[in-house]
Amino acid sequence: MYIRHIRPEDDRMSISEIYERSWKHAYKDILPDSYLNAIPRGHWASVIDSPGWNTLILFDRGKMVGTSSFCQSRFPQFEGCGEIISLYLLPEYMGKGYGKELLKFVTAELSAQGFQEIFLWVLEENNRARCFYERYGFLKAEDVIEEKIGGKNVREIRYVLKSG
Repeated sequence: MYIRHIRPEDDRMSISEIYERSWKHAYKDILPDSYLNAIPRGHWASVIDSPGWNTLILFDRGKMVGTSSFCQSRFPQFEGCGEIISLYLLPEYMGKGYGKELLKFVTAELSAQGFQEIFLWVLEENNRARCFYERYGFLKAEDVIEEKIGGKNVREIRYVLKSG
């Protein structure tokens, strides 16, 4: 297993596929099937290179199996904090330590950039992800985002990791 930053020659469609397959697996009983099944191929390909974002790719035996994007907070109220925008694995790699390694890498990158507080958002109903982040020191904050995804009202909870 190895992790590195994306390069111009990396296939954005393959990175998007990690998001797509992960969403369809992780959010199966959280978001409507009709919404998940309608996610088009390449849905996330165009956002991977968003200005200010850093994106990592995790490889296993040369195969791209995970990705994480991070940046300085996109939210003005959390200015000065690092934000993990996404952390996704192909479903067959979940629960095998790959996510832990990717999370360690991304938090180290944000800490090296000088962020003493790192946060991310997790769907309230995504207990597996919430337990994962809690296991690695993230604490649930009081902040929530309420939105509609696929016609369903959902809440995202902010999780915070303080370093230093």
